[in-house]
Amino acid sequence: MIVCSHDTAVVILSYNGRKWHELFLPKIVEQAKDGYDVIVIDNASTDDTYQYLIDNFHTIHTIQIPVNHGFANGYHEGLKQIQAKYYILLSSDFEVTDGWFQPLLEAMNIDNKLGACQPKIRYWREREYFEYAGAAGGFMDKYGYMFCRGRIFDTLEKDDGQYNDNIEVFWASGGCLVVRSDAYHRLGGLDTDFYAHMEEIDLCWRLKNAGYRIGYIGASTVYHVGGSVISYGSPQKLYYNFRNSLILLLKNERGAKLLWLFPLRFVLDGVAGLQLLLQGKPKHTFTIIKAHFNFYGSLGKWLKLRKANKKLITIRNKEGIYPHSIIVKHFLGMKKKFSELVWQPGKL
Repeated sequence: MIVCSHDTAVVILSYNGRKWHELFLPKIVEQAKDGYDVIVIDNASTDDTYQYLIDNFHTIHTIQIPVNHGFANGYHEGLKQIQAKYYILLSSDFEVTDGWFQPLLEAMNIDNKLGACQPKIRYWREREYFEYAGAAGGFMDKYGYMFCRGRIFDTLEKDDGQYNDNIEVFWASGGCLVVRSDAYHRLGGLDTDFYAHMEEIDLCWRLKNAGYRIGYIGASTVYHVGGSVISYGSPQKLYYNFRNSLILLLKNERGAKLLWLFPLRFVLDGVAGLQLLLQGKPKHTFTIIKAHFNFYGSLGKWLKLRKANKKLITIRNKEGIYPHSIIVKHFLGMKKKFSELVWQPGKL
């Protein structure tokens, strides 16, 4: 067990991540003077990443996971070995900035019902733009489709300071996620069945159903390379996107809503598959079909998880749920920016 000397543990999950540590870990360690411990979980790397960490970073802690069973499992196993008040789950391909930590710590200390939060996430390759995985906070529309302030589907906004505030969101990015350790463990942590996509949204939804709020803190900025776990646009990414979104809804959504939502999602996913087929991407269409077969083939398993989740529900916090269809607004209404939705989330 690693007992941290500070309230916060910045926990970096790494798999063959030496190139990212060479680029980004020195700054993370330098900023630790503001009051956090740095811990790297090596998720069964097959290269010299672990030895590189041992040889070059003497002030950090390391944990080795013997077998790689995915992103969620790496954190699931590693965090059981870390004692701290707050965890910051930080992917290895993130660059932090001067003063990134204090605004996040202050937000968590001020509000004990803030279960998790994230900073502003900008794109490392085009640094003036928000990044795909989290941007300026995550939301869900009434049909269960996810989007971000600063990123709707594949449209990224330029950061002109329009999202420098602190707001309540529906979900915070798993790439840089601050979470209360006691709540994390009490609610079961990241679900390892998700493997590597949407597991943080599932955790945030469970936190909200347990009475916590999820926040976005605009005074903190980090940069994300992106695509280092699963490449954007790959069939694997598509598979987990479609399969895990169904698991997410079944585990956490109200039963009465699922009666009409699941048939609708089945139709909409079919339309998406047909569109990909017409674009000459039959492999992607087959991937969507495979995702549905896997979901329905394991339905009993997901229903057991739903039953376990229901026991932890104290209140359904609906803040961050967009009351319309983001698909209709974006593709038919041509709304490319969050500000064009004419809808404002609540302040923290």
